[in-house]
Amino acid sequence: MWSPGAGGRRRSEPAPFRAGPGRGPLDGQYHAAVAPANDLAELARQAAVCVRCPLAEQRTQVVFGVGAPDADLVFVGEAPGRDEDLQGEPFVGRSGKLLDRLMAEELGIDRSRCYIANVVKCRPPDNRDPRPDEIASCRPYLSAQLELIRPKVVVTLGNFATKLLLQTDQGITKVRGQAYPMGEFHLVPTYHPAAALRSGGVVVAEMRADLVRAKLLLGWGS
Repeated sequence: MWSPGAGGRRRSEPAPFRAGPGRGPLDGQYHAAVAPANDLAELARQAAVCVRCPLAEQRTQVVFGVGAPDADLVFVGEAPGRDEDLQGEPFVGRSGKLLDRLMAEELGIDRSRCYIANVVKCRPPDNRDPRPDEIASCRPYLSAQLELIRPKVVVTLGNFATKLLLQTDQGITKVRGQAYPMGEFHLVPTYHPAAALRSGGVVVAEMRADLVRAKLLLGWGS
């Protein structure tokens, strides 16, 4: 069985996700909530009928994730918004257009070369922040996605994804600017694209720097 110190990336031997330094008391509980899945399609079918929290009552559809099932790079955002709820794909509104542009300009890729998911798979009413119980209910799906994909780098977009995966109370402005070893992958925190749209040039520039950091970790050149 894989452990944080194991070498190599043997995709034929799926490994359990482990939170890195600072993991909290919830670590290790998540997979009791979902049945084992052999691939992302099977996991998506489970998520599509999930009723583990009240968000299921108002969703148009579950927004599971999109991209390459064996991607070296995974982006994790917060929760679907209105456009995502209608279309069933993460980051398809204005935030998604900015993310796509930054991926193309800084990484030289499009969505087919990475995987994009959210902490919460159903839209919170009126685009409010996801609540702790909703995050806890959805966490098994994100953990399983990371297990199945086994990326080299995970880029967290904003506070919710960053705090969850780093198991920290510190906000994004405190923890961005570096990479965190998390066993088989590195975690690179950056701003949510919506924050960059609100805040403008400085935040966009810092997002670009964070993506360059991810690019170097991936070995995709300078």
